[in-house]
Amino acid sequence: MPGGVPAYASLDEAIRMRRHLGMLPLLAISVAISSVVLSENATPSSKDDAQALYTVEEGNKVDAHTLAGWKTWRALACERCHGAAQEGMVGPSLVQSLKTLSKEDFHTIMMNGRLEKGMPPFNTSNMMQKNWEGLYAYLKGRSDGKIEAGRLTSIED
Repeated sequence: MPGGVPAYASLDEAIRMRRHLGMLPLLAISVAISSVVLSENATPSSKDDAQALYTVEEGNKVDAHTLAGWKTWRALACERCHGAAQEGMVGPSLVQSLKTLSKEDFHTIMMNGRLEKGMPPFNTSNMMQKNWEGLYAYLKGRSDGKIEAGRLTSIED
């Protein structure tokens, strides 16, 4: 049994097995971290949800909080899966998903990911921990049709 491969396994089977087994430690670490690492900034806000999530003018000028969420979107390259206009590619359309997704569910997904669907957890990202509510506001504004796709600027500019 050289190299730890059973004598009865073909080379293709051995290669496939090593690929899958090689990912198990990474998966285990990801799950462990996602259940342990949650900073104080990464917990859902207890603020009244009736409060305005975002402020937008002219479709692409937003408040600082929402702008930080958009910058988080760009920095973490979310468009690779969800599309530049958040209308979906490999990942689902967030324009549609945010019509029904609660803020708490959004937070859970951002921090824990959806590994079974290919979405990684972002609980170890300081940027996500600080700005997940701004990201939610940005995506909610896109879903509501109030914030346009593309580059955003600050209302203060």
